[in-house]
Formats: sequence, C-alpha cells, structure tokens
Amino acid sequence: MSACVPTRATDSTANANRTKRVHQPHSPPTPPPAPRRFRIAGADASASIAVFLIALPLSLGIALATGAPLQAGLVAAAAGGLVAGLLGGCPLQVSGPAAGLTVVTADLIHRYGWRTTCAITVLAGLAQLALGCVRVARTALAVSPAIVHGMLAGIGVTIAVAQLHIVLGGTPQSSVLANLRALPAQLADLHPADVAMSVLTLALLLLWPRVPGRLGHLMRKIPAALIAVAGATVTASLTGLSLAKVDLPSWSSHALAGLPEGPVLGIAAAVLTTTLVCSVQSLLGAVAVDKLVAGQPGLSARVGRSDLNRELLGQGAANIVSGALGGLPVAGVAVRSSANVQAGAVSRNSTMLHGVLVVVAALLMVPVLELIPLASLAALVMAVGIQMVSLHHIRTVTRHREVLVYAVTTLGVVFLGVLEGVLLGVTVAVAVALNRLAHTRITHEHDEKEGVHHVHVRGQLTFLAVPRLSRILHLVPQGTHVVVELDGSFMDHAAYESLQDWQNAHTARGGSAELTGRRTGARDTEPGRTGSDATPAYPATGATSGTATEPPARTEAPAHTTADAPIGEPKTSTTSTACRCHPWTPWRNHQCDHRRSAPAGGHPAEPTDRPTDQPTDRPAPGTAKPTDPGTETGTRLGTGPHPGAGAGTGTGPDTHPGTGTTPGTGPGGHQLARGISAFQRDTAPLVRGELARLAKEGQRPSQLFLTCADSRLVTSMITSSGPGDLFVVRNVGNLVPLPGEEGEESGDDSVAAAIEYAVDVLRVRSITVCGHSGCGAMQALLNSEPGGARTPLKRWLRHGLPSLERMADDGRPWARLAGRAPADAVEQLCLTNVVQQLEHLRGHESVKRALREGALELHGMYFHVGEAQAYLLTEEDGVSRDGLFDRVGVADMSA
Repeated sequence: MSACVPTRATDSTANANRTKRVHQPHSPPTPPPAPRRFRIAGADASASIAVFLIALPLSLGIALATGAPLQAGLVAAAAGGLVAGLLGGCPLQVSGPAAGLTVVTADLIHRYGWRTTCAITVLAGLAQLALGCVRVARTALAVSPAIVHGMLAGIGVTIAVAQLHIVLGGTPQSSVLANLRALPAQLADLHPADVAMSVLTLALLLLWPRVPGRLGHLMRKIPAALIAVAGATVTASLTGLSLAKVDLPSWSSHALAGLPEGPVLGIAAAVLTTTLVCSVQSLLGAVAVDKLVAGQPGLSARVGRSDLNRELLGQGAANIVSGALGGLPVAGVAVRSSANVQAGAVSRNSTMLHGVLVVVAALLMVPVLELIPLASLAALVMAVGIQMVSLHHIRTVTRHREVLVYAVTTLGVVFLGVLEGVLLGVTVAVAVALNRLAHTRITHEHDEKEGVHHVHVRGQLTFLAVPRLSRILHLVPQGTHVVVELDGSFMDHAAYESLQDWQNAHTARGGSAELTGRRTGARDTEPGRTGSDATPAYPATGATSGTATEPPARTEAPAHTTADAPIGEPKTSTTSTACRCHPWTPWRNHQCDHRRSAPAGGHPAEPTDRPTDQPTDRPAPGTAKPTDPGTETGTRLGTGPHPGAGAGTGTGPDTHPGTGTTPGTGPGGHQLARGISAFQRDTAPLVRGELARLAKEGQRPSQLFLTCADSRLVTSMITSSGPGDLFVVRNVGNLVPLPGEEGEESGDDSVAAAIEYAVDVLRVRSITVCGHSGCGAMQALLNSEPGGARTPLKRWLRHGLPSLERMADDGRPWARLAGRAPADAVEQLCLTNVVQQLEHLRGHESVKRALREGALELHGMYFHVGEAQAYLLTEEDGVSRDGLFDRVGVADMSA
C-alpha cells in the first residue's frame, strides 16, 4: 500500500517543519536550465501504450465495418497519431478512424469504390485546411449538441444493425432497412462458430471492467477491448474453429488514392459530408478533452486550452496524409482521448508515440493480427455502436426540451443518410429556436477604475449566439475578475455548456468569474434615473439552463433609485431589501446582506453576522435611508426574480391584512416569507404533479443518506436527486451511535430509529455516510479538552471519540484520498470518521440482517466543499479497502 501519510493529530506541526527543512528560505539560486532536449515523460510513454492497446482492435473493427481494406484502419490510426498529434491544437486528443465516420465511409465505398473514397478523404482534408486558415473553427460550436448527439446515435444504430449480420455469420446489406429485412433469413441461417466468438467477445467486454476487489482494480488497467478480442482470438486458435479471420494483404499491393471518378455534384456532396462530420466530431472532441483537463488543476496549467483553428488544421493535414496513403478518414476519437487523459498523459508526445506503436504493429505483427476472428471485431464495433446511443444524452436533451431535434436527426441519419439527417436536424433546430429566439446583444466593457471586465448579454441565449459569446469571452484577459450579466429568460444547452466551460477555464487560470442577472444600480443606474428595464436573468426555478420559464412580472420602479440595487429590484427610498444574491447556473447561493433594524429610533444598525467579503449596503448620496424591512408598508412579496428580491410597490394579497405590513417583523421572517412566496410562484407549479403522485403513493426512497447538519451540504444538489429519492438524516458530525449508546445517557434514539425505519419499513437498498471538509464537529473533537461541563454538544460528540482513537492507532491503515494526502489533521479525521461510522452502522441489528440477506449496500462518501468534488470509499465485498476515497469523475464521452 503506497499512500502519502498525512499529518497526525498529535503532531500537527510536523508537516510544516518538514516543509521548512526541504525548502530553505535562503537556498542558493537555481542554476540556469540545461539545453533543451527532446524527452518523453514516463507518463506519456505509459499513456501511449494504453491508447495503442485500445486503438489497435478498434481500428481494424471500424475498417471491417466500412468495407475498406483492413490495413486502411491502421494507416488512419498512424496518420492520426503522428500528423494530427504533432500539428493539432488539442495536445491530448487522439485522432484516428472514428465510429462516427463509419456510415459515411461505407456509403462512399459502396458508391464510388475505395480509391475514389481515398481521394475524397484528401479533398476533405484540404477543405479542413481552408476552414482552419480562415479561422472559422468556433462556428462549429453553433451546432446544437442535440444534433451532434442525434447524429452519433443514428450512426450507432446503423453500425449495430449492420454488424449484427457479421456477428451471426452473414454479410451486411447496404442500408438499415435492407439489413432489417434480411435479418429473419440471417437468424434462420446461423453460423455457430461466429456466434460463439461474438458472444465471448461481448461477455469479456462487459464483464472485464466489473471484476470486483483489488484484483479487478489491477485488471482494469488493461483495456477491455484488447482483452475481448485477444480472448476470442486465443479461443478460436486453440479450438480450431472454422471461421473468417482478418486478412491483411501485403503492403506492396496496398491500394492508394486515385483520381476521383464520378459525378461532380456527387463528389462535392461527399467531400462536404466528410468535412462536416470530421470537423464537428474533432472540434467537439477537443472541447470535451478541455473539460477533462480542467478537472485536473495541475494538468490544466501545463497543457492549456485547445486552439480549435489549429486543431482543424491538424485534422486536415492528417486526412490528406491518410487519404493519400490509402487510409480511412481521420477525426478526434472520444474513447481514445479519454483514455489518454485518464492514463496520465501530459503532452502531445503520448499521441504521437501511440502512432509510432501502430506503425510498428502494422509492419511486425501481421501474423498475429491475422489470427483475429472477424466476428470478434464485428461484436466489438457493434458494442461501440450501441454505446453511441447514450441514455445520458437522451435525458439531457429531454431536460433542455430538444428531444424533437434529437429524434429527427437520429431518424434522418438512420433512414436517409448522415448529411441528410444532419441537415434535417439543423432545419428543425432552427425552427424550434425561432420560437425562443429574441434579439441577443453581447457587449464587453472594462471598468479601469474597479479593474473589472463586464460582459453584458441581453436577450435569449441560444446556440446561434455561442460563436459571438465565445469570441467576446475569450477577449477577456486571463487572471482578471469578470462579471457576466445575463439579461434574458432562456439559455439553451449549447450556450450553457459554452459559458460553463469558459468559466471553469478562466477560473483555473487564476481569474474569477461571476454570473449574475442584470444589476441596475452599481453601473447603469444613477440617482434620478429609472431602473425599470432591469429584468432578472433567470427565475427562481432556473436551476437547469435551457428550461424556458415565464419571466416574473416586471416591477415598476419609482422615479428615483439608488445605487447597488439587486437584480431586477430597483431600490427605492422606501425599500431596504438590499439582497446581494446573484443567480448561479445551475445552482444559486442565497447569501443575502440585510441591514438589521435598530431597537428604537428608526435607524438601522449594522448587521453583526455579515460575511467579511460582502460589501456594506449604504445608500447612495442624495437618497433617503432605507427603512426597517419589518415595517415596510405596501411591499408585495414574491415579485423579484429570486428569493432575495421582492420589491414592487403597491398593496396586494401578499401584504398582511389590516396593517399593510409584510408577514414577519424582522429580516429573518421577511427573508423566509420572500423565499416561500418565490417557491409558490415559480417552483410549486412545476413540481406539484410529482409531489401529488408522491403524496398518493407514499415515499419509496432508494437510499438512506446520513450526513452532517452543515448548511453548505445540499444533499439534493451533490447527488442530483429529487423529491422521494433520498431518506436524509442529518446531525452534527454525521455520527452513527453504536446500538444502545445513544439512548443510555441522553434518551435520544433518533438516529437508530431512522436507521431501523429506513431499513425495515422503507426497504432502502443502500445507506451512505457522507462526511465533508471543514467539519466543525471534527474540529471540536480535535480541540476537546478532558473534563469541563458535560454540555449537550459534548455528550453528542462522544460518539466521535472512536474515530479519534482510530486515527491515533498506528496498527490501522489511515483513511486517505486517491491522488493526494489529506490537507491537515481535520481532513484526516473527517475521512477516518466516515470509515468508523460505517463500522458503527454494521452493529445495528436491522443493518446486520439486511447485509446478511444481500438486500443492503453501505457506502462511504467525502465531499470537499471548496473544490465541489465528491469522493467515494472504495470497497471490496462491502468492506472498506484500506480506507481509500477515490475521486468521482465528471467525464461523459461517447465513442
């Protein structure tokens, strides 16, 4: 077991002293760097091997699926690795023959033959070079993700149906309809040997990543695709089965590109289709790789953001080389790129070295490659095609109300062709957008006095505005503070991803970015000017972008407004609800700063609990002081854009009858009432149907989630759950008292009762104990002194003493995080406490019985609040494996 040992509770300064010894403050200056040499890092070498082992079988399988010579797949993989890897603008993206190009290439070979298809590939590469030279790469981001995902899903369906015939021992037809019509006859004429090898390949492909325990963790380092094909090859060789195998002709007879032969319009359409599919897939793949890199802070600073125009140039050069040498079209491949990043690659050397390995294999491993059964390759490609129909993508486009675009594109690709399907999807997407689209104006201003860059977005934000938004956002210098003010009620999926990706990249490079609605006081409104044009960026229910909700009614502003008015709420001389909530997408942080009312005299007192980073709320010169919110007359609740904004003059049904004052006499009650009113107005209509169903059927949660009472832990947010999903128990320190201990001294059996009810009555399938960073209960345990008054808090924290003892026990392995040591003793205790409380949980009779019956699973979780990063405790047969908390990734990349 190799892990960094964090600081012990009993020696909290050891790490600091050790650091001082290593990094002397008066060490001699660093010698000048040596002359630069070409070196390949060990991480790049190991990553290139992992990528090569995935690329080799997939390249052969994709060539088989297109009907091209099998060597063409190896040529494309080598060209993609060496040429695109050297010249491309995304250093960690791996290029090669892609499943998304299978249908296009197969159709070209069927129509024009192989040599003309190679020529079309060269022409497509030249077109990509031209597009890269005129720097239009970001225009590809204007394509709605629903169209891209629909195109990939349609291609996946086409691939799966075609390869099913080879799996069954037959030959695929030229179209999906023809394949479906021929399927009954093919099922009646099965070839047992081909079916057996296909089933074996699929079984290994599915089961290999699911081997549990430490052995499975080691086995997963070998790609499942390689194991599946190798297993089928060895089995076929040992059993002597008679079936079709890979046939690689001599390189001396390998067909190269020839002059294109065919109708000019047909060739032009083929070049356009190949260029479109290759370019869009490569550019979107580069964006996806940027997301993966941004999730690793150390790697993000080293690699940098992708240059999309350079990536287009690199892809064009690779297609020219691949087509000229008789290879398949080349594009960025998500599966190999994801494997490259996850294997630890740090530069483009990994991609290039993988290309070298493909060349070596193509020249020296021909006898071995010719042992591979074609049915095994077909099963591998069929599995890839099925995975291209992603349920996650379907849920995403459904949530963003783009399922019509997705469905039309998918069906168009399946029944008409890739270009026709994409054009049909674009037409539908434009028609849908016209129903949502309004004029969008994007401006950039730099406030030199405050040192802040302001980007104003006025109007609806859809995929059509993404290129302009992306261009303006990337004009903002790195390392600066940016305020993006969104003045509109709709943001679609493409705009949301573009904005979030930019924010993550800008933050990772030392800058700060704030996404807000339009603030009508600080910059745009002066005393004497009206602020009625201030509308919120999103209503309170806008947690998910792209969900078009009706904007709240505008509030009529008085003739005089003051500075620093909140979003959509002009501050009048009689308004004191100076909320500083700013809507975040997809979550909002309601940290409001209200003035406290004075006990007498009518002068508000300074708040005592205001965060140090919140600005004070002082009226602008020449304006009246705000009055106490508890006595504010004639203010209607719920007219602001979110719970922190509730201005609007005049009386209404929300005022207290008889007195005209708002319910609640203090800021707390006023804030609570505003929040409830916003829920009733914005959220309740959306969830009423689901809650009515739950009220009728009763609760049927699948999990018991036991976590700390810390206000920063929003369980529904970090688990992406909704009403009825979680049975939540919260207490100070996420403690699980041992059976019998909880009620002996305090007479409180609440946690044990909740566990018994969840397991025996609700029949939950899993229990999760979730700790978090910066836990005050763990800090109190570390700082606790023996003796003193037995306060309720001290009596409760005694249940955490076993965690403290566990951490101090040198005979037990310490709980730790994958990839780094715990930051300090508090974090070490937080991790140890989760492991210890899981042991306490197993002592409860109901849990013990459910575990014996196999009806329950236990999970440990740690949430780092500052990093917004979740870690899960790795387990083997339901028992913690050395207390290792592994990072939960965020990548979702399709083949």
